[in-house]
Parts: sequence; structure tokens; C-alpha cells
Amino acid sequence: MRVLRVIAKLEPGGAQFAAFRLSDALRPLGIESVLVAGESTPLGVEVAREHGYEVECMLDHVAGLQWTPSHDFARWLGARLDGYDVVHGHMFGAWWALAQVVPDGAPLVGSEHNTLTWPGRPHHREMRAALRRVDLFFAHGPAAYAYVRALGCPPERLVLGRSAIAGERCEPLPGLPSPRIVAASRLAPDKGPDLLVEALARLPDAPPAFLLGEGDLREPLQRRVQELGIAHRVAFPGWQREPGRWIKGASVYVQPSREEAWSQSVVLAMAVGTPVVATNVEGLPRVLGEGRGITVPPEDPDALAAAIGDVLSGRRTPDVDAARAYALRFTPERLGREVAGYYERLAGGAGDRWTTLVQVSSSSSSGP
Repeated sequence: MRVLRVIAKLEPGGAQFAAFRLSDALRPLGIESVLVAGESTPLGVEVAREHGYEVECMLDHVAGLQWTPSHDFARWLGARLDGYDVVHGHMFGAWWALAQVVPDGAPLVGSEHNTLTWPGRPHHREMRAALRRVDLFFAHGPAAYAYVRALGCPPERLVLGRSAIAGERCEPLPGLPSPRIVAASRLAPDKGPDLLVEALARLPDAPPAFLLGEGDLREPLQRRVQELGIAHRVAFPGWQREPGRWIKGASVYVQPSREEAWSQSVVLAMAVGTPVVATNVEGLPRVLGEGRGITVPPEDPDALAAAIGDVLSGRRTPDVDAARAYALRFTPERLGREVAGYYERLAGGAGDRWTTLVQVSSSSSSGP
């Protein structure tokens, strides 16, 4: 089987790594993926190559295609559809464009990895129309699931998505201090790194903290830690190819997000046995429920600082064994087998495929 996997925006982000890992996991099962993208960053292209994928991109710069219904992108994709059994678009701009050009009867899959809080004008009407053409939709996180369901996506075509994690068998990076605090995400408002900086200032005796990642907030955050007088114990190592090596052995992993569908970084921390403190937004309460982690209200640096301090002092101890057991449900091998089943049913064109898909979705605890 051959799958055309379309990524709206090629950058070193969670949605993109999920697509790479899924493609890798499907290959041993006889499913080959060809990747194309609407727009790209140089580092995104570089990371794709490191994973073994030469990704053809319509644009070599970022123009907002992740959130834009672009007819130019649709026409570009229309010339590249021949020879595939399934077409899978990741992020709104990709699956919307595919919905315009994929022939009737050809299986079209969509994945939404974000909360769907539009950075500009919402495209509710365009999304509703495109959803009618999507045969199967993976909604990553309860907010995305509720959103597309409200726009009319039938429940029999809708699966609560999950991403594969990687790095659970890593070893800690030599030379890192212990104890330490680690966070890993884009340095962007939705991920809340500014809240973590404010919380760290409320913990005068806290160990060194490492905020992995890049983004528009990096310089403002660096200025703020200087203003707060904590620059000597807060480091910004940049984006890291192996975040698990920073996270494993840390005293606490912190995810202070304002929006978070699921978080591969949180689940990676759980897999390597690091206690997690996170905000109770969207999908995180379910991920960290039943004692697997500690959640606090968003936009509350005081509560965040108190929870971090509790973990550091041992006053509160998440159940790291339960957390690890949860996380290991999302290995690439396991999710690859599940997605292969979805693809095969779609490509087979069986008349009862929706009944089968509903049964699989209802009995499954995960998805892509």
C-alpha cells in the first residue's frame, strides 16, 4: 500500500514528528508513505531528511498554510495524487486542500493536531464543507474532537487521535545537573513558558531549569529572567533533537500550557519516569489523571510554583509506574498497527467499513 502524507507546515514540531514516526512504523507493515508539504522552514526540511524523508514542498517559507484554505495548494496537490491507495492530510490547510481535489471514491484521511484556536479569521464554513469529503478524521485532543463533531463530522468517521512517542529507551545526557527542572516545547504563548518563568522566580531555592525549544518568545523570556534575577539558574538550550535525554533523570518535567491537545513531551516524560507537573487544560487532565501526574489551573504561576516545589521536596509524588505504563501504550509500533488497520479497511472499500471502524474506535484506547 502507498500513502500520500500531506503536511501543511513542515517544521520541527509535534505534528510533524508524529507524521514521521507514523510513517516509519507503517513501513514494516508494508505501507510506504510519500511526504509532501505546503510550506516549510529550513530546519523542518533538515529534520525530515534526518528521518529519511525528502519532502517536496510547495513553498520554502512559512505563509500561514496551516490555517488557510488555499486553492493554490489544492491545485498543487491535485497534480500529485496518482498512484496512492490512501491520502492523509495533517492540519487544516492540508486536509482542506485535499478535500477539493481527491477524486470521489479515493480514501481521504484528515488529522488535526491543534486546539483549533484560529490565529486569524475562523474558517468554520470551509471546514464544515471539507469535512463532508473526509472519510476518516483523527482529532487529537477533546477540543478538536468536539469542534469537528459540532461542524457535522459523523461520529462513525471520527477517532480521538494520539501520537507516537520516541526516546523512551534513552539515557540521560552526561553532564546535566541533578536535581533539575526541564520543560520542552515551542517558546510560544500557547505553551505558556512565560508562566513557568514567573513560577521559577517564586522558587528561590529551586535547582537549575532548562527550557528546551525555540520560538518568538525566546528573547522576551531571556529578558524577563534577567529582570527577575534568575538568569543564573534558567537556561534556554534551544530546540533539541533528543529531548528525552534532558528529561530522563530530571526531578520534574513541567508543561505550563494554555492549550494542549495531548502533548508528546508530557507522555515522553512519563515514559522515562520523570514526574510531571502540568496545567489542567484540554487533554492533559485525562493524560495525567489517576495520580499519573499533578495538574494545576492555567494562568496561575503561584499554583504552578507550589506544585513544582511539592514535587521537588517530596511532599507530593506522582505515580511514575502508572505514568510509564500509560505512556508505553503509545509506542510507534502499537500505533502503527492500529493505523494500518484503518488504512486497510478504507483502501479495501468494503461496504461495511464504517461499522468496522466504529467498532475498532470504540474498543481502542488510542489512535494516531
